[in-house]
Amino acid sequence: MSESESEVQQSDAAGAKKLIMEGTGVVSGLAYAPVAWVRRPEPPSLTGPELPADEVETAMEQFRLAADAVVEGLEHRAAKSEGDASEVLKMTAGLARDKAWRKSVNRHIKSGVQPVNAVAKATEEFVNLFLKAGGLMAERVTDLRDIRDRVAARLEGRPEPGLPEPSEPVVLLADDLAPVDTAGLDPELFVALATELGGPTSHTAIIARQLGIPCVVAVGKMNLLEEGDVVLLDGGEGTLRLGADPEQAKALVKQDLERREKIAAWSGPARTKDGHAVQLLANVQDPAGAARAAQSEAEGVGLFRTELCFLGTATEPSIDNQAKQYRGVFEAFAGHKVVVRTLDSGSDKPVPFATLADEPNPSLGVRGIRTLRINDGLLSNQLDAIKQATEGVDVEAWVMCPMISTLPEARDVTRQIRARGLKAGIMVEVPSTALLIDQFMNEVDFVSIGTNDLTQYVMAADRLSANLADFTTPWQPAVLNLMARVAEAGARKGKPVGVCGEAAADPLMACVLVGMGMTSLSMAAGAISAVGAALSEVTLEQCQAAARAVISAFDDEQAQNTARAILNLS
Repeated sequence: MSESESEVQQSDAAGAKKLIMEGTGVVSGLAYAPVAWVRRPEPPSLTGPELPADEVETAMEQFRLAADAVVEGLEHRAAKSEGDASEVLKMTAGLARDKAWRKSVNRHIKSGVQPVNAVAKATEEFVNLFLKAGGLMAERVTDLRDIRDRVAARLEGRPEPGLPEPSEPVVLLADDLAPVDTAGLDPELFVALATELGGPTSHTAIIARQLGIPCVVAVGKMNLLEEGDVVLLDGGEGTLRLGADPEQAKALVKQDLERREKIAAWSGPARTKDGHAVQLLANVQDPAGAARAAQSEAEGVGLFRTELCFLGTATEPSIDNQAKQYRGVFEAFAGHKVVVRTLDSGSDKPVPFATLADEPNPSLGVRGIRTLRINDGLLSNQLDAIKQATEGVDVEAWVMCPMISTLPEARDVTRQIRARGLKAGIMVEVPSTALLIDQFMNEVDFVSIGTNDLTQYVMAADRLSANLADFTTPWQPAVLNLMARVAEAGARKGKPVGVCGEAAADPLMACVLVGMGMTSLSMAAGAISAVGAALSEVTLEQCQAAARAVISAFDDEQAQNTARAILNLS
């Protein structure tokens, strides 16, 4: 999008500044409030006075204590959070715990670099590696720099960086938010969020969606807004307006508040206006998260991210230890379906015992099912643990494997899963699987579409890049066509097709997915009511009409606008 298209600036007759800025809307909703900027601290210098040799051991210990304190703080916040926020915080703690990063810091300290400067130098080395790798690894650069700033603050005796503390509701602006800050947002104070960087599947977008905070990412020239400027943010349109008529803006926000109240009042199970049932499921990562999700309107679990139970585990846990974790999730959803994803390690989820070190491009490397190339016993041990965890629990356990890209892979994993009396499925996130979906359907009992990775791989676009945010939306017609292809194959073969990526949490997209023929949608528990409320306002025929229309769209914007016009959601 050109600058002239993304920004319009003018003055009214009284000389008041007016500004309309466009980005990518990721969470629908309106807010009208003053803006507050969150500014990251100046990064620590790469150079400083030389560290005396007799202080090296003390400096290394100071660094260890500072890094451990940051890990402890992140894990504490993760324990108090839920859903995607908890997942992101755990993953960020994993970066601060990373042995390779710590080793690099200590190497610099041993060479005479002060600990704060050593943290900066080591981090910059890893930032360059992550950016070179691209994809999901590049998306972790914000997280890595946040770890740097937190450890540096600890070393210098300063408070860790964080959010402003406004006395009134504000629209929060940032170049990009660290996951710790996003997860700590109070929706009563931070009524909307806009960032200059990021994309539809960035950590900021994922957590904002879970919290229900209107959010726009990839907003160009946002630095023209000054602290205290009052803006109207529209997360559906993806716009920020400075100089909006106050009365009109307040009326629009009031209408949006009524929409949100309707969402809060919704109760399941989910059905369209004409009674078509849609199974809405929760994404969970551990027993505690499952217990919280069980209090929502979720009818089961559509994505149990097993790798997140073991991010800090150096060696493969025993079958008994794994079974204990899995059983906690099964017990929380006794009497319901629980779809267990086998280890999706690698790339941005570096499980120590199932990740190949020093890969040149982890996003396209040994991740998901491909980790069996490192340890071919991982899958069989995990399947034994899952089977053990089901014993004595009234649960419908389905098992699916990530990053399946060939038919022999699908045949092999389904054979092993069925041998243990479990339902066998695969994730559709690699384009080769979507293209050959009829043959894959012959091998499996069900499939689930991971829209985040599918979109990234189809569009060959880095999920972090603000410049490519319009490429990494599932509204891209190429992605929509592949998803429709998968749903149609499931209908022909009589096999369930679910969606467990971020697209399922978008109420408008959810209606389109139902129209395509998806049998279940899985999302953060906090997003279920919004999706259920949207489905209750439309008929299956409307959903089907929208699904037919979007696959013929010229671009992502036309696809979204077409769906919105057909579905006419309030």
